[in-house]
Amino acid sequence: MTSRRTVVETLGAALGATALPLASMRLALAAAPVKVAFVYDSPIADAGWNYQHDLGRRALEKNLGDQVVAKSIESVPESADSERVFRELAKSGHKLIFGTTFGYMNYMVKVAKEFPDTDFEHCTGYKTSKNLGIYSGRFYQGRYLTGMAAGSMTKSSILGYVAAFPIPVVLMEINAYIRGARSVNPKAELRVIWINTWFDPGKERAAANTLIAQGADVLTHHTNSTAVAQTAEEKGVWVCPYDSDQHKYAPTRQLTATMQVWDDYYTDRVRRVIAGSWTADNTWGGIGQDMVDIAPLSPAIPADVRAMVLQMKQDIGAGARHPFEGPVVDQDGKTRVPAGRNISDEALSKMDYYVEGVAGRLPKG
Repeated sequence: MTSRRTVVETLGAALGATALPLASMRLALAAAPVKVAFVYDSPIADAGWNYQHDLGRRALEKNLGDQVVAKSIESVPESADSERVFRELAKSGHKLIFGTTFGYMNYMVKVAKEFPDTDFEHCTGYKTSKNLGIYSGRFYQGRYLTGMAAGSMTKSSILGYVAAFPIPVVLMEINAYIRGARSVNPKAELRVIWINTWFDPGKERAAANTLIAQGADVLTHHTNSTAVAQTAEEKGVWVCPYDSDQHKYAPTRQLTATMQVWDDYYTDRVRRVIAGSWTADNTWGGIGQDMVDIAPLSPAIPADVRAMVLQMKQDIGAGARHPFEGPVVDQDGKTRVPAGRNISDEALSKMDYYVEGVAGRLPKG
């Protein structure tokens, strides 16, 4: 007959034998890398909006090493197909999912509700929830600076802008650009062509050519390819690209460029997930937070203008100056921001008008 002591000793030995592997399993689970995903609406390429986001992804992999595995999925349309992608990523164990284009917003809201244990972040959106944060850059700050460069270099005083959709995030950049241009050249006029897509090199090129035919001798864009920069180089007009430094595509014609910088932001957000301290924040960072910058200024720009641009960059970053400091007057002569005041973030986020200096009427609907 087996004694009570024998049973206890046998049970203890069994438990002891399993304790070590259980502890090892816990350590292994704790050390498992966090899976993170980035979803892009067009190809990553080697310049542009998605390229800058992917530089941020690469930076966080470098900074966090084997603590993270970061996946990117490109060319996911702003449609129900993106909802499928977000759902599959959540199901496959990705703990943080970044959606990097405005049109993903409602699909991310829906999937975030279905997966409360997964964290989501949406770039340029405005809808949030407990596990869905939003983030963007104050790109209008860089636009004002590139506008100064454009205004100083135009001979015709006609500037051209290829734009995607007439939404506030685009309008604030259009308006900041012409305000920067008119700060150095009060005669500057901005002509805008809307192409209703973020990425279509053919449409972007056609719009750029149309603007050149209308007399524009400096181009810029709020679209995601390098077509406008390439067209400017080919046609011999100046260009201030968007998203990233596109000097390789316009080596003799780039004046500077508005640049997004995501490296520190993405590393910080993933660190928070690893530490268990992530929250659904609303981040809108600019030059002062190292989320916006400009490419090196072309030596073709007069030295005094280069100095003015760099001083304004420093002042904006320090909060001493604002691209929309009053008076801000719209194209119909209505004062939107009085003298002595800066526009509020709320007013910026709802911007639905052109400022003075923009030609043509804003599309409705």
